[in-house]
Amino acid sequence: MNIQLNGRQQELSADIKTIAQLLASLSLEKRIVIVELNKEIINKTAYAEQSIRNGDKVELIHFVGGG
Repeated sequence: MNIQLNGRQQELSADIKTIAQLLASLSLEKRIVIVELNKEIINKTAYAEQSIRNGDKVELIHFVGGG
């Protein structure tokens, strides 16, 4: 499956079907992340149920600490 992830084409393995699985594959499942799917912000409680489909546009925003 191909999606657009943060403005770039990304091929996902066949076992990634939800936002939660996508975040886990990117090692972001334990971080505070805002997910926008096709220009709609998805509530964190829906990550495990929200499907990702071929051609979807996903934007991930996560915070990075620094000093």
